[in-house]
Amino acid sequence: MKFLYERQTRRFFGFLAGVLMLQTGLLGLIGLLQVRELQRFLAERDLAAVSYLLKQEIPPTVVASVWNQKEITEEGIKLLHMTGHTEQTSGWFWLIFTETSALFLFCVVSAGILSAAVILGGAALFFRRRECVYEEAKQVVSAYARNQFEKRLPVGQTGALYQLFGSIEQLALSLQARSEMEHRAKIFLRNMISNISHQLKTPLAALSMYMEIILEEPGQEEIVCKFSRKSLQSVDRMEQLIQSLLKMARLDTGTIVFEKKRCQVSKLVEKAVGDLKERAEREDKKILTEGSKEKTMKCDPEWTKEAIGNLVKNALDHTKAGGIICISWEQTPGIFRLSVADNGCGIAEEDIHHIFKQFYRSSTSSDRQGAGLGLSLAKTILEGQGGNLSVESSPGEGSIFHMSFLTDL
Repeated sequence: MKFLYERQTRRFFGFLAGVLMLQTGLLGLIGLLQVRELQRFLAERDLAAVSYLLKQEIPPTVVASVWNQKEITEEGIKLLHMTGHTEQTSGWFWLIFTETSALFLFCVVSAGILSAAVILGGAALFFRRRECVYEEAKQVVSAYARNQFEKRLPVGQTGALYQLFGSIEQLALSLQARSEMEHRAKIFLRNMISNISHQLKTPLAALSMYMEIILEEPGQEEIVCKFSRKSLQSVDRMEQLIQSLLKMARLDTGTIVFEKKRCQVSKLVEKAVGDLKERAEREDKKILTEGSKEKTMKCDPEWTKEAIGNLVKNALDHTKAGGIICISWEQTPGIFRLSVADNGCGIAEEDIHHIFKQFYRSSTSSDRQGAGLGLSLAKTILEGQGGNLSVESSPGEGSIFHMSFLTDL
């Protein structure tokens, strides 16, 4: 009886049951009227017989006793035979039938025709509605095949049909998610190619120019050395850019699996800024650390080191000579926080909500060499480990970037 789980099917069978109950009641009423009509007809026949007997001056007592007699005699049988009333005679029954059953037959036939018409009409309406549901489902599924998911199949009701619709909807959601993922991948690839070509254009042009100068001045050792160093810087910039783009692509496509383990924060920070201290000294800047050396945190050390290094690079890029970059960490209930603060130029109010976007650079930034990937890469690394990266900044006073990790309770 699973087919009765569907609401429309239950309504249809309820409709049929109602029609049959109405038909049964109508036929019962017609039968009752038929019995009443038969009683009336027999009463009239009795009255006619009594009136005839009394008219023949038969004593009333004899007439009254006639209707109380149940005995059948040979004389009575012979008399009826003489008058033509035998068991084979149908005239009497036919007379009763003719007098009482014409209306009965008419009512029965009318009730049958009416019931058949109502049942056929209800069935036609039911199947018409069902056909509309099928047609609507066909159009929606056809739209799904064309990657159009604006319309949805009706779900949330009981019955095998709506269970089928629910399964199709699950498949459609999967197809929609895959289609959106492919669309985002195409957009990402297009933007990545566009950004790569744009970012590589400047160092390649500079490298080409440096090579031309070196070729034109082969005897000038000072000029050759100067532009050879510039060429190496351009090559190094391109290498860093390509490495950052590859890391960003791996993170965006979800091919990176972060391997968290317990590590000492002071050693992690030391490794992250080890290669940057030389640059800081060359630019007359200081990198300070502040925090307990015994403190530990659970993270992926290689990728977290990459994120810390990117934040320190960003601080060096936006800090003038004599500036200070301070890396500190602290443990609070449920959260481990590592901060990178600088006393540089700070972030303009109109830029602070965009700095974590890929390839975003402020129009007022003095850093013309950066590709705008460091902060975006750092935020992606933190979020991939279940952490968060936030910033506080005041223009002209510096910025503080906070790396937050949930700790094991």
